[in-house]
Amino acid sequence: MAIVLRTVSINAAFLQEIKDDHHELRQLMHHISAMLERPDWMPIEFDRLTDLFEKLRDQLAMHFSLEEAYGYFEDALAVAPRLSRRADQLRSQHGELYSQLCAMTDRAEQLLYHETTVAAVGQLAADYLAFCQAFHEHERRENDLILEAIDEDLGGGD
Repeated sequence: MAIVLRTVSINAAFLQEIKDDHHELRQLMHHISAMLERPDWMPIEFDRLTDLFEKLRDQLAMHFSLEEAYGYFEDALAVAPRLSRRADQLRSQHGELYSQLCAMTDRAEQLLYHETTVAAVGQLAADYLAFCQAFHEHERRENDLILEAIDEDLGGGD
């Protein structure tokens, strides 16, 4: 009788690329937050804000592509298939989060080319804060899933 054991393999180069990508994401998110949280007396540079949103949108697309294309979950799920439903839910959030950011990027561009109101900037800031919270929760849940699969692989749950 043959026994097949599966283990989670970790590609160090891939993990470094994800880490670098995540650092860039955090930097862009921080800069956008800082611009949107400026006091009323400090004007927002809408061309810079639009540029930051566009860079963040592109970086987020890259981030999600890396996770999906390089099998970020596959090895872990092969070891712990019971986690596949959670992984599918997390993958489906990629499109939702990306769409939200695209809509905010469009709104930032509208602020650049149209008359800006305090209410429009305030709404963009509120929506961006909600996006950041959802994104960070999503990333936390992805990390938890991977760690749970690795823990199961190593026998830590025994």
